[in-house]
Amino acid sequence: MSTPPGRLSILGHLADMRKHVLRSVIAVGITTALAFFFYDRIFSILLHPAGETSLIFTEMTEMISTIVLVCLVSGIMLAIPYLTYEFMMFISPALTPREKRYFYLVLPWMVIMFAAGVVFSYFTLTPAAIRFLVGFGSDIATPQIKVSNYVSVVARLLLVSGFVFEMPVVTTFLARIGIVSADWLARKRKLVIIVAFIVAAILTPPDAFTQVILAVPLIVLYELSILLARVLGKKREAAGPGESA
Repeated sequence: MSTPPGRLSILGHLADMRKHVLRSVIAVGITTALAFFFYDRIFSILLHPAGETSLIFTEMTEMISTIVLVCLVSGIMLAIPYLTYEFMMFISPALTPREKRYFYLVLPWMVIMFAAGVVFSYFTLTPAAIRFLVGFGSDIATPQIKVSNYVSVVARLLLVSGFVFEMPVVTTFLARIGIVSADWLARKRKLVIIVAFIVAAILTPPDAFTQVILAVPLIVLYELSILLARVLGKKREAAGPGESA
């Protein structure tokens, strides 16, 4: 079967995806290398939520691998605006001109909400999780936290929170182009609550307290997504069929 004019074949899509993925990997490599020159400052920022908790390392290569992890996570965060741009360029051929305009409008908000999620995690989720994890059972044994374990937990919480906070933006875009509706989202509320706790259990340290701290904002963001979808749905109805995406 021949490919219609103006459309890429499957191999063409794969080649296009490879191009965008390669550019994204190069961008992350550059930002990761840049973060390496400031790893000591980044470390001091990451260690702030630990408070007076002392960290140790027990292997000769542990600090090197931990520094590489810190630089990689920092590089991903720094490259988020460019990664979002590459994602937009990859899917833009499948969008109509009106959908592209909507996408351009939500693009800055994707970056803003990711940053908001990281800030929320840094000042709220991460300190609470550290206090609970370190304090639980400390009357029985003296905690000696490995620096690699600490950085792994903190980096995971920061990244997960950043991506979770993207939910209202993505849902708003899908509602604006008519793919989802507020009623459809509301019907999935019970399922989302269950999935929220399952996802929180997978992505956070194995304790119920941290899971609840992550799951509750996820549910709140989903409710915000329903509200935004309802508002946009009313605007679509007021605009009429001719103005719908």
